[in-house]
Amino acid sequence: MLDAEYGPVEWTRRYDPAWELVYTILSQHTSDINSERAFQNLRSIFGSLEEVSVASPSEIEDAIRMGGLARVKAPRIKAVLRQIEDELHSFDLSFLAEMPLDEAKAWLKHLPGVGPKTAAIILCFSLGMPAMPVDTHIFRVSKRLGLIGAKVSADKAHDLLEPMVPAADVFAFHMYLIRHGRQVCKAQRPLCNNCVMASECPSRRLFDSAGKAQSKTNRLKSSATTVTRT
Repeated sequence: MLDAEYGPVEWTRRYDPAWELVYTILSQHTSDINSERAFQNLRSIFGSLEEVSVASPSEIEDAIRMGGLARVKAPRIKAVLRQIEDELHSFDLSFLAEMPLDEAKAWLKHLPGVGPKTAAIILCFSLGMPAMPVDTHIFRVSKRLGLIGAKVSADKAHDLLEPMVPAADVFAFHMYLIRHGRQVCKAQRPLCNNCVMASECPSRRLFDSAGKAQSKTNRLKSSATTVTRT
């Protein structure tokens, strides 16, 4: 359904894995625009991961300040890069593509500050592996569609959603659900009447009921205002 609605999706590498890791740290709790600005400024100032890794936290902080939470993110970036270099003597993470998915995830998650979402983003966007990053849109839409239970955590959702989708379709599924969550299945007022999956969505009746209740409330308020003015 969603492929017909949104068209084909093709995977292309965004950044190499170690830069993708830095980009993902910068993207946490900020807008795409601000994180992209901070990332490009960091690359422009330091030029290489080697230079970032030997810079002081305050120097990194100055470079990424426009991205938000720079005081928190700068030491995280330095710590994770130092550990990678200490263990591998390089920043080449391409070996992860040769590992089974679970092992590649486990290796990334042993790094400081790297959780399931960050690991999945690196494997998916940089290495084209069938890892399922679960952001706020995917988490919300998946719950509303009944793909995961109401009490499932965001971290657990990664492991539950991945096996539901053929490996070749994981990236497209990820992109489709993000777009659907942004444009149609919105957090506050989902546009159920515009949803191609509405007929199969177990949550639609909840929003239909809420919409009807709100409409009734608005009519009562309007009637009360009219009576008062009269």
